[in-house]
Amino acid sequence: MRLDRRRSSIEIIADMLRLGEAGKTEIMYSVNMSYFQLQKYLNFMLDRELIDRVQLGNPSVTYRVTAKGLELLRSIDNILDTLDLKDNEQDEA
Repeated sequence: MRLDRRRSSIEIIADMLRLGEAGKTEIMYSVNMSYFQLQKYLNFMLDRELIDRVQLGNPSVTYRVTAKGLELLRSIDNILDTLDLKDNEQDEA
């Protein structure tokens, strides 16, 4: 059974972690979120050491998933698989 619903915060975090490494613009468009939401989630994930902020140059910055972030992503994916809530588009890719 598929539920028609909005993504949970956990699913949004997982979508961000799946990118591996990306800048703000790529994250925002890939995960389909506003700049305000992006800032909120980046701060949340940085505070919990799920991602690192990497300075590539001035002013170029990227965000990279940490080992702790990868561990969380595996756990989230296991839960989504168990509940059959994983996005069909990702399953077909």
